[in-house]
Amino acid sequence: MSPSRDPPDSPAESTLDAQFSGLGLHILGLGTEYPAIDLPPEDLGPFAKRFYPSTPALEKVLSINHYTGIEKRSSIGTIDHPIVNKPDPPTIAELCEVFLKEGVALSVAACRKAIEEWGGSLDEITHVVATTCTNSANPGFDHYVVKELGIRQSVEKVLLHGVGCSGGLAALRTAANLALGASYMKKPARILVLACEISSVLARSELQSIHEKQEVRIGVLLFSDCASCVVLSNGIGEDHGREPVYDLLGWQHEMLHDTEKELGFDVDPHGWKVVLTPKVPELAASSVPPIFTKLLRSVPELSKRQLTSASDFDWALHPGGSTIIQGVEATMNLTPDYFRASYDIYINHGNSSSATIFSVMNRLRDQDMGKGKEFVVGCAFGPGISVEMAMLRRRLGMNGAEENGLVSEGVD
Repeated sequence: MSPSRDPPDSPAESTLDAQFSGLGLHILGLGTEYPAIDLPPEDLGPFAKRFYPSTPALEKVLSINHYTGIEKRSSIGTIDHPIVNKPDPPTIAELCEVFLKEGVALSVAACRKAIEEWGGSLDEITHVVATTCTNSANPGFDHYVVKELGIRQSVEKVLLHGVGCSGGLAALRTAANLALGASYMKKPARILVLACEISSVLARSELQSIHEKQEVRIGVLLFSDCASCVVLSNGIGEDHGREPVYDLLGWQHEMLHDTEKELGFDVDPHGWKVVLTPKVPELAASSVPPIFTKLLRSVPELSKRQLTSASDFDWALHPGGSTIIQGVEATMNLTPDYFRASYDIYINHGNSSSATIFSVMNRLRDQDMGKGKEFVVGCAFGPGISVEMAMLRRRLGMNGAEENGLVSEGVD
């Protein structure tokens, strides 16, 4: 059963909706919340040298800092925040305390934006699927978000850990399977899918490792803070009459063989330590073509419309770093414009790990992103290396889509 909404504008649109209604999964609302503070690259050098002497490793990191392509990173605090200005790096307990204050607040704000766009009520929310890699509290941060929002206590919760930067799409995939299970039982599903990361407070821990091990570690240059949320529906009982933001048509998940040591996020008394080797951009980029092919095969309606090339789609790629985006560009024979939303988020906010992908999806639908494709490929890479990919269909009338030329091509 598909959600109730206004009648389609034309027979062609009605036919198109029917073609792509197989799973009946719709993103009805989307919200992103960044903290108000921006950290420019120029802040890192003075901050680092407050605590650590000049060494070859530190100078190399500070040199790379000028070439990341990031103009500012969103952060809960400036370089003068008390948590990163103690004699020693903050402990994992201190970091947890900060997360449960700042991260929960960002999460609640992002959820409220998504719920407002959806137009439904809190009582309709059946599940919450959340993810983070920068907190491991028990109960998890999702418990406090549910409590602050006022969602009923019988809501079904799932908290994903260990999935890092791929967490947003991993949470969406998990929510999709829960929604399909509810559809099988002829029950409605309205699932809050939430990702939140507070990475900026790990700067001291990363700098400490650079100093002690004389390693060139670039995590301190890339990561930022954010919470983002989508509302996923299986369509049953939906009566708010609003067009979805996106339809979710299919997904793929794969682990790359024997890559555990290339990309990770290791627990440490002072938080977590980024594992990011120089092999990651090539490994990530080379994994995309075969997984993309499998994704296309999982949505056969696309080939019926002769949508078989990477250039037939817009791309919401997790911006793990400029070399990762450029690597996928080259491998898929695409121009930077296909990744315009990914670049924009990366340049203006940095890499917020799991929370970034929904932010890219949100940015992609803004009017200033220009004329876009009707179908969007979401893609992210996480520890393992794990690859998440999803096929989305943009719906009309959202954020100026009609003005951007997002009109149905029709069906013969």
